[in-house]
Amino acid sequence: MARMHTHSRGQSHSTRPVSKRPPPWCQYSPEEVEALVVKLAREGVPPSEIGVILRDQYGIPLVKAITGKKICQILREAGLEPKIPEDLARLLEKAERMKRHLMRHRGDRKNIHSAQLLESKIHRLVKYYKSIGRLPADWKYEPFAGKFI
Repeated sequence: MARMHTHSRGQSHSTRPVSKRPPPWCQYSPEEVEALVVKLAREGVPPSEIGVILRDQYGIPLVKAITGKKICQILREAGLEPKIPEDLARLLEKAERMKRHLMRHRGDRKNIHSAQLLESKIHRLVKYYKSIGRLPADWKYEPFAGKFI
């Protein structure tokens, strides 16, 4: 599948394990895996990095195969789920960096267009997260890209 605002295709990535069952060489119990996820979250590690750490350092290929729950579900039960979903938070950080850049370089037309595309992604994600209940209905993002034209 192609990218949203470019003509390129997606990035290469590692493939997931074929089997949905835990591998026989993984000796962790579901309680131990949940405890590791909660411990890493309390240390301030975001959910996307928790899976990578568990894979690389502990040899746990998939949390869901062992526990039957996704990482965000475990964090939600422990009360450690982030207030704003991680993908939206990263887009908001990128928009803030772009806003600071455009305040200094007002004539940068390429980045003005990039900011508009970024804001459309943000609005699309906000609409989705409001529809599934991950964001409150009154949550609002204030756009900035139109102010530089």
